[in-house]
Amino acid sequence: MAEPAEIDLDENGRLTVPGSGAAVPVDRVAEHLSRRLSIPEWATDIHVYVHGWQTSPRTATRTAMRLLQQALELREANPSRYPGLEKGYRPWCVVVRWPSSSLPTLRGYRRIRDRAHAMSAEGAGHAPYVLGHLLGYLDSERIDPTAPAVLAGRGGQYLHLVGHSFGGRFLCEAVQRAAERPPVLGWSTPDDPRQPFTVDSALIFQMAAPRDAFDRLFPTLFPSSDRLGAPLRGPLVLTHSRWDRATGFWHLRAERTPGIGHSGAAAASVPPFPTQLLTADTAYPRHTLDHRIVNVDAGWLYRGGRRARLSPAGAHSDFQRPESAHLLLSLAHHSR
Repeated sequence: MAEPAEIDLDENGRLTVPGSGAAVPVDRVAEHLSRRLSIPEWATDIHVYVHGWQTSPRTATRTAMRLLQQALELREANPSRYPGLEKGYRPWCVVVRWPSSSLPTLRGYRRIRDRAHAMSAEGAGHAPYVLGHLLGYLDSERIDPTAPAVLAGRGGQYLHLVGHSFGGRFLCEAVQRAAERPPVLGWSTPDDPRQPFTVDSALIFQMAAPRDAFDRLFPTLFPSSDRLGAPLRGPLVLTHSRWDRATGFWHLRAERTPGIGHSGAAAASVPPFPTQLLTADTAYPRHTLDHRIVNVDAGWLYRGGRRARLSPAGAHSDFQRPESAHLLLSLAHHSR
């Protein structure tokens, strides 16, 4: 598997120049990405990974690559379990890295929560432009498929978003903000004659956001009666575990409500569909993932062990398992 492309952001969400840490001017982002990124012609699937709380840049890259390596091993061991990938699954990864470390305290938790918001806040953070240009770049550079609606089919590549913890919150906020700027992203309604921008799937492990986030914080991620188009046309899949202390205890103290990573998503413009995380040798039926929002209960597996029981975050980062890669791979399979 090829090495990933690494995109580093500073505290304000600005793309930085590798080696110097200097911020790239907003009007030079597209040019910078065109020099730094080159999507391999062999790639069938593009995964954009955004890490979460208390994660170093090196760990972020290692985690993303481990997930994809496990996915490749699962498919190689049992290709019949993923018939949608019979024509090939050759993933390429873009890792978006941002400063998410703080003291493991309530103040530290709030600091990173506020930073995730500030990076996409109107008039302040440039993360929407950075991710908008990144996603728009990926879309424009994909081989133009012949199939309609979803960018899938002969000669086309699939786009999957993957996040963890505050990375999921940051990703949803930045994508929503970027979608409000059509010149940055080429998203459009189905009635628009232009080729619509689509995200084929989004998977967020242990999201650090209130349970009503998709009703209160991210209301425009999905279609509604007065809005035909939306930036996420594939499913948004969210794992949760009651052993996740970061989005349970700490989130409850910081935001007066449990987080999605602890209890799953609740109120939303579209009803979340509940299901269970499956073992790596059990196929996901299409109907369990074919919904706008899917709550995946992973409490039977994401428990963290003895060390996690003593950690302030509990099982918050206990998603790095083959079963998680199986879920990621199943989404790629069902996207076909």
